[in-house]
Order: sequence, then C-alpha cells, then structure tokens
Amino acid sequence: MTRRELLKCCGMGLGMIGLYGILQGEGLLARGGPLGKRSLSPLSPKAPHFAPSAKRVIWLFINGGPSHVDTWEYKPALEKYHDMELEGFDKFTGFFSREVGAIMKSPFKFSPHGQSGKMVSEIFPYLGEHVDKMAFVHSLYSESNNHTPALFMMNSGLPRSGFPCMGSWITYGLGSESQDLPAFVVMADPRDRGLPKGGRSNWSSGFLPSVYQGSLLRQKGDPVLNLRKPEKLSETRQRAQLDLIQQLNRWDMEQQSHDAELSARIESFERAYRMQSAAPEAFQIDTESRHTKELYGMDDSRCAHFGRQCLMGRRLLERGTRFVQIYSGGNENQRAWDGHIDIFGNHTRFAGETDKPIAGLLTDLEQRGLLRDTLVIWGGEFGRLPMAQIGSLKPGRDHNPHAMTVWMAGGGVKGGVSYGESDELGHKAVKDPVHINDLHATVLHVLGMDHERLTYKHNGRRFRLTDVAGRVIREVLA
Repeated sequence: MTRRELLKCCGMGLGMIGLYGILQGEGLLARGGPLGKRSLSPLSPKAPHFAPSAKRVIWLFINGGPSHVDTWEYKPALEKYHDMELEGFDKFTGFFSREVGAIMKSPFKFSPHGQSGKMVSEIFPYLGEHVDKMAFVHSLYSESNNHTPALFMMNSGLPRSGFPCMGSWITYGLGSESQDLPAFVVMADPRDRGLPKGGRSNWSSGFLPSVYQGSLLRQKGDPVLNLRKPEKLSETRQRAQLDLIQQLNRWDMEQQSHDAELSARIESFERAYRMQSAAPEAFQIDTESRHTKELYGMDDSRCAHFGRQCLMGRRLLERGTRFVQIYSGGNENQRAWDGHIDIFGNHTRFAGETDKPIAGLLTDLEQRGLLRDTLVIWGGEFGRLPMAQIGSLKPGRDHNPHAMTVWMAGGGVKGGVSYGESDELGHKAVKDPVHINDLHATVLHVLGMDHERLTYKHNGRRFRLTDVAGRVIREVLA
C-alpha cells in the first residue's frame, strides 16, 4: 500500500489530522469550540503571538501635516530667533523652495498641563487635560515631503502605493472580534473636503486578500450602501438566495486551487447579510444620552461632525470592530491641517473641530473601562518647518519630513511621558530618532504581535508592515 492510498483509506482519520495541523499553522482556525464547529472565515479571531496589552485601535489621523511646534512640542528658541535666517538651511526641505522665509515664532501660547507639566498649545484646552494619559513621540520622521507618498508611508510603512496599510495588517494578523460588523472602518472628513490625497489607497489591503481592506463609511445617508434589505424581499428568501450563492462559490473552489479573492468574496456576502441586522444599531448614535453627546461636542456646530465620528468609532470598537481610522481634514491646503497660508487661522479652525471630541473620546473610553485595552493614536503624515512660508499676507509653514509629533494613549502605553526630541527649533529629530517603521512595530507589539513574524508571502518573498526595519519603542510602554 502506498502512502497516498493509506491516507485515502484513512478518510477522516490521519488525513484530517494533517489538514487540522496545516489550518492551525496558517491561523485559519478560530479559537474555542470543538473542531467540527471551528470557523474557516479569514476574519475569525486569531491568537496573537504573545499576551497583548491592547485589543483594538482607533487612529485619529490629523491629515495635512500638523505643526508639531505649534501643538505639542514647545520650542522657546523660535521666539528667541524670530525673524532671523536659519543658516545652512536646505530650501528644498519643504515643498515650496521659493517661499522660504525667516524663523517664525509660534502664534500660540503654551502652558503646562497635568502632573507631568507638559507644555501644550492653547488650541487644545480640552486635550490638555488628558496629557497624563498620553505618551508623546517628538522625534518621529518620514521619508517624503509630499502628501501622497507621506500618507502612504504613515499608513503602510512605504512611500508608494500597492502595499497593505496598518489596519489591513492588523485584521490579517488578529481577525475580528465581531463577525457582524466590519473589522476595519475608515471615516473621512464629512465637510465636503474630499478624501485625503492618495484616496482609498490609504486604507487598501494591497496584496493581502481584499477582505482585509478598510470599509469607508459614507459621509451622508446610511453609512454603508445597501444596509437595508429590499422591502419586498423576505428574510427567508434572502437567506435562500445567499445559501445558493455560497453553495455555487464553494463548489467552484473545490474545482480549482484555493483562491484568496474568492474566499474574501464568499465572506463578504455573509458579512453583508449579518450587517443588515447588527450595523443599523451600531450606527444609531442618536440613542446615546444627552450627556454623552455633549461630551463629544455634538452640541457645538464647530465640532459636531467630528464628534459624531468619534462617538460612532467608540460604538464600533465596543461591539468588536478591530481598527477604526478617522481623518480630520480633506484633500488639500486650507481643507486640511496643511497650513501653508495663515498657520494661525488654519490650526485654530481644525483644532476647534477636533479638540473637544477627542478629549470626549478619551473620557468616554476610560469611563467604560475600554481605554485600558484600546490604543488611541493621534498624528499626521509629517510636521511643519520652523520658518515662515512667505508669499501671502498671513504666513504659514511648509512641510517638514524631518520631525513630527504623535501621541498614543490607552492599552499598554505609559501616561505623561515624552520620548525623543527635535533640535531647539523643531527642524530635525536629534534625540532618539524614531522611524515610522518603529512606530508601526510598537503598535503591533501592544496588540501582541511580533512585527518580524507577521508576514505574508507575495511574489516569492515574505513581506511585513515594517519591511526590513522596525524597533519597538519600549520606553513609551507600560
């Protein structure tokens, strides 16, 4: 008897043991329950590499490049050298080489907050009260001074399109705690400002199966298209239609080698059906109390739109969504935190839209016991230069890829700490510089994943979110 004949005769014996081992090694088996009831869904929950300190992420993407020297990194030297030229400055550092002016002091006042005494810009009166929950990274830097590649860099770790973003990598590695809601949700700026530059590529799954890409919620009307089934279609009939579709799809899969995209398509039908029951309730933020709505600033016309998104993000997270990304700012310049002109007016406006909602989110997560295992991230694609960008009546600041600030709060992060520094003017990261790959490695770490082990084979090589680099910033971890 040959080995092949032996395995064939054993049927559900040795053959099933081998299959079980393969599926378990690929992370395709859900945890818990008897073997016969385990799920083969690509979004079923998967065990992390080690015990995590966070289970979910909400990333507040401050789109356009917020000025670190006007928000979170206090630089008194800017006032000392105000209106002086910066000797040896490379005028091509920013995007507008012909509009480089002199060093410009911040138009905002800074004051100490919290027990940590963190110096915070006056544009964040609400968030300033939460600095003892935050870990600041002041020495982050990027590889591009242009929005689109810098956005790709911050989202996927590489300054070009075609690669999976962080949200896709995380849902690929951990699956979803909810089988009835999207695992990875994206919300764009709702004030008719357009999508961030690079569009949907910012939350693309790249070469990962498309089931892991971000689900963009609509800015008006139902957050998801076709969320309600046709009135004339009964639940029994709809279920029968889906069963037939699934039967045909699975029959097709048995006739050919495994197709990841077909698997994703099968899963999308089932998830869409389940969402018709679960999603409407998750999106009904009007059922929240008046106190909660006011906490998020929904009673203030300046920030009500962003407050709704933050509140919806909290509702999704507590119902099992793994990764939520909310963009403040749209496509370009004055529609985003892209203060080329009038940095004072630009940052005053966008901080006014986001300060109270984000502070409310932190308070709400903490009150509900969710902050201890939810990682909150605040940051953009790059910082701004310490000198003025001239050419308009009200000066702004140009792009600065050499230094920016992000902060994290919640699961696994120390509160009230600052890591790294830029030079005295905020031009370049000089103390403990942090590459974006390092930031990504740290996020994966608090979620219980080793960034070097989370890989996917594509075109003959193993890819990962941190490419061939990445170091966990242990100094900011609890």
